[in-house]
Amino acid sequence: MLTSIAGKTCIVTGASKGIGKGIAHVFAAQGAKVMIVARGEADAVSAVKEIVAAGGEADYCCCDMSEWSQVEAMFAKTAEVFGSVDIVCANAGIFPQVKIADMNPDDWDHVMSTNLKSTFLTVKAAIPYFEKAGEGRVVVTSSITGPVTGFPGWSHYGASKAGQLGFMKTAAMELSRYNTTINAVMPGNIYTEGLQGLGQDYLDTMAASIPLKRLGTVADIANAALFFASKEAAYITGQQIIVDGGQILPESLEAIAEI
Repeated sequence: MLTSIAGKTCIVTGASKGIGKGIAHVFAAQGAKVMIVARGEADAVSAVKEIVAAGGEADYCCCDMSEWSQVEAMFAKTAEVFGSVDIVCANAGIFPQVKIADMNPDDWDHVMSTNLKSTFLTVKAAIPYFEKAGEGRVVVTSSITGPVTGFPGWSHYGASKAGQLGFMKTAAMELSRYNTTINAVMPGNIYTEGLQGLGQDYLDTMAASIPLKRLGTVADIANAALFFASKEAAYITGQQIIVDGGQILPESLEAIAEI
């Protein structure tokens, strides 16, 4: 099951670290040819080496996903290297923490451009390749923050993640003419390099507030993305799935204590 991506070409943006890197590894392990897309070359090269060492097939492309010309060039390179573009995981994103009172317009624009505009550009650039292939898959990495929950300092991040879901609903209708689906995974707190930077106290507090009593792993998100990219999910589009260990379920910390 879920081996239907074998031989398919998959682009994963923001794939040199964290959730994106986890998605790349899981997809490569299932036989997909993976294009690692990131801004930093050193981390991208390292990610490719890890996949190849594990027996997978991968290459990399440095790209600012908020710049249309670079996104177009990245898709062209992927098709040249691997012969097609079949699956796109729109995962590129940043989450700098700054409260509204301290936020300047450039802070807002930078997050929106990196997280939300890049999703639009990724989907737009993919259309000619999906049309040529006769089918396609898009998996968006959104978040529970914004669409479901809030946290001080992440108003711009939350807005961008909610915006991705709003974009996805109409995109699902427009992409249907290309036999293409688009769905979103909404992670809770996942143990990544970025989350580690928030400190151990934050990690411990968040884990304590999750019914399963642990932070998620990148594989937890990657496996959900894998399902959306598979043939088994061919009749699912415009939908989202929360992967958070039950984080959004308790009414209060007291509810957690009753478990």
